[in-house]
Amino acid sequence: MAPYTAHEIHVSHITERDMINIDKVAVGHPPQSSDFLEPSPRRIASEEARTAFCRLFRGESESPFRFDSGGLSCSVLSGSMMKQIFGWRKAPKTAEKEFIGTRRNAALNQVSGSEVANLSSQLPVLSSTGHTCGSGDRMRFNYSLNDSMFTYNFRPLPSIKDAPNTDKQNLLVIKLNMCCTLFDFMDPTKDKKEKEMKVKILLEILDYVRSASSKFPEIVVEAITTMISANLFRTLVSSTREKNVLQHFDLEEDEPLTDPAWPHLHPVYEVFLQFLQSPETDAKLAKRYVDHFFILRMLELFQSEDHRERNYLKTILHRIYGKFMVYRPFIRKSINNIFYQFIYETQKHNGIAELLEILGSIINGFALPLKEEHKLFLVRTLIPLHKPRCMAMYHQQLSYCITQFVEKDAKLTDTIIRGIIKYWPVTNSPKELLFLGELEYVLEAAQPSEVQKCIVPVFCQLARCFNSSNVQVAEKALFLWNNDRVESLIKKNSEKILPIILPALDKNINGHWNPVVQSLSLNMQKLLSDREPELFAECVLKYEEGKVREDELKLKQEAAWKHLEEIASAKVTSGEAVLVSPTLPRQPSAV
Repeated sequence: MAPYTAHEIHVSHITERDMINIDKVAVGHPPQSSDFLEPSPRRIASEEARTAFCRLFRGESESPFRFDSGGLSCSVLSGSMMKQIFGWRKAPKTAEKEFIGTRRNAALNQVSGSEVANLSSQLPVLSSTGHTCGSGDRMRFNYSLNDSMFTYNFRPLPSIKDAPNTDKQNLLVIKLNMCCTLFDFMDPTKDKKEKEMKVKILLEILDYVRSASSKFPEIVVEAITTMISANLFRTLVSSTREKNVLQHFDLEEDEPLTDPAWPHLHPVYEVFLQFLQSPETDAKLAKRYVDHFFILRMLELFQSEDHRERNYLKTILHRIYGKFMVYRPFIRKSINNIFYQFIYETQKHNGIAELLEILGSIINGFALPLKEEHKLFLVRTLIPLHKPRCMAMYHQQLSYCITQFVEKDAKLTDTIIRGIIKYWPVTNSPKELLFLGELEYVLEAAQPSEVQKCIVPVFCQLARCFNSSNVQVAEKALFLWNNDRVESLIKKNSEKILPIILPALDKNINGHWNPVVQSLSLNMQKLLSDREPELFAECVLKYEEGKVREDELKLKQEAAWKHLEEIASAKVTSGEAVLVSPTLPRQPSAV
């Protein structure tokens, strides 16, 4: 039999595999020549049928097909299974003309948001990688010879479990292609039956992936990643609570936001997670489809306001980091870029806590000695993350990452403590409480010999916290003395620490507005005097001498200002300029 040309193809020669490949064309993935496994001459006809359909669906073909007079034959398909999939009908001449004239450029109907696209006028929206892009109401394939060529819609299909082993793979690919259909979940009454059927199909696919006993072939890997991309990679819509996220106003008391599409997204995430965890997934094969672009699109989803989705993304990204070792530097760099944008540009992101939780486990696995890249990550990323106002949303995960670096390399203690003090809040008392807690964790994890390098700035900052007008901050700082590590630091460095904290304690005893803070300060002063009375007396004497010098300096300054006022008032009537010579040089404060 002579090969058919692109202008004369009997559709009766199209095999089941050809129809599967046509489905792949419809979602923007032209099949490869390796997908056609039939020998010549049928293989030649199949390839030409595929080429013609590709050209037709992409609007490149101008010539009509020549159909058999008896309609479309199913003799080469696998019996009743394919009859359930495709609604074959006899082709009237008017329908054939209509199909050629109006449907060749409308193979894909994609709905964006709540606006329903016109099937006869909407062209496929393809990305640079050939994937169908967009999100929203629904993406529907409709080809029948009455109004198009055939109907590809949600309809009952045989169960994958019940299908013969020879048909399971093809049926799985068909169902994966069907699950690329998107629906509008903002309207719960719309397409209710199709939504329920899609969830059932996804659960069936999930069961197949979990119980797989042989390696997934490339056609299945490609179909799974295509289905995941079509369902998950979408435009995220921010809610009206975005300003509250930035300012962190009572977010813990608000109800968590949920995505109405979660009943549909949940099984998709489960399929993806089980696919990554399955021992039947070949990492080298899956790496062709889970590429850099795929990872970047997945990182964008961390902006989702649904905490359930972010938890799945966290687990999945961690599995990708463990399964594809070649992607590890790229993932760390991409997360770094998200942090940079958050710190220095937007200060708005919903997934910082989850990304830090991933990095916490990654840091825990760093080999020693630490690479320079990891130290730069600490200095340029983790420490500046203390700056944003909404730090409370991710402080627990950030503190864990910081203490991991202290435990990995004790020499980084000085850098970390000075970095925390650099970003210490001045007017934000709730944030100051978090900083005090983190400082306590760092002091507990650090080696005493390394803490001594920065002992003076640490206790200078604590002394300022003693005198805070906020009761919680002052009490938190004073209660640090109950920590064994802090107490041991005071014992070993009392000569440096007592001159710093005694003035702050005396100021609280004589002038703080809260009696609880006054009582705590007085108790600490007595404790220090009982522990080292000689050093305490010496420090008190120096403090008293400093107070006397400070009082004398204030009196001199007041006298100087009074003298200036007298001179100015004496010459104000004459209108002459007053030349004042410097009387007192500036002196540093004794405190």
